[in-house]
Amino acid sequence: MRLRQIALVAHDLAAARAEITAVLGIDYAYDDPGVGKYGLKNAVFPVGTTFLEVVSPHAPGTTAARLLEKRGGAGGYMVILQVDDLAEARARVREAGARIVDQTDRDGASFTHIHPKDLGGAILSLDHMNPKERWEWGGPHWHDHVRTDVSVAIVGAELQAEDPSRMAKRWAAVLGRSAKQSGGWRIDLDEGQIRFVPIRDGRGEGLGAFDVAVRNPSEVHRRAEALGLLDANGVVTLSGTRVGLVAS
Repeated sequence: MRLRQIALVAHDLAAARAEITAVLGIDYAYDDPGVGKYGLKNAVFPVGTTFLEVVSPHAPGTTAARLLEKRGGAGGYMVILQVDDLAEARARVREAGARIVDQTDRDGASFTHIHPKDLGGAILSLDHMNPKERWEWGGPHWHDHVRTDVSVAIVGAELQAEDPSRMAKRWAAVLGRSAKQSGGWRIDLDEGQIRFVPIRDGRGEGLGAFDVAVRNPSEVHRRAEALGLLDANGVVTLSGTRVGLVAS
């Protein structure tokens, strides 16, 4: 079980794409036609063998549009994990009493979306690929566009919660992983981790931050500062979401 993709939501997809490209040093985005059925358009960027996605609603009444309104603007949207045994993962979701709101199985690429109200914090998707190295949502040619001179991988997700302990234990039950407390609550994955923290920004529960392993954190800070993308605490912010920089 690995952290494979983080999705953000923004009103202005073109602006979000330009900022991500400039700050994280990634220069290719795939427009996945599959999100059209949700009333969305998107851009998916490879970050090493992990992915960063931004979605933007183009139809009223979408989940993404409601989230933009509820949280007062752009922010975190979805956490996508890759699993080896999807049948087992789906069975665990059912046993935990969480609702599956959408799922698909097609030609070696499968996903399962879990209702955010049954978890808290964000939409969770459990995905399976065959072969394992494939990532359907990144497009057929994403390998050819990987750049790791600035950003290497997405390595963490941080969920804000009214009760971090309760949310962590709920996610743990659905994922079949242990919720650990060590200076805060977290779930360790085979690659990456999910953290659960108190609400820090007055925007309610949600995906408030994600971590990126980078070659030179100071360089990424410089890029963000030049575009006015450092928050009041000097933290890089992309599409309303804090970015933790981990030296690699």
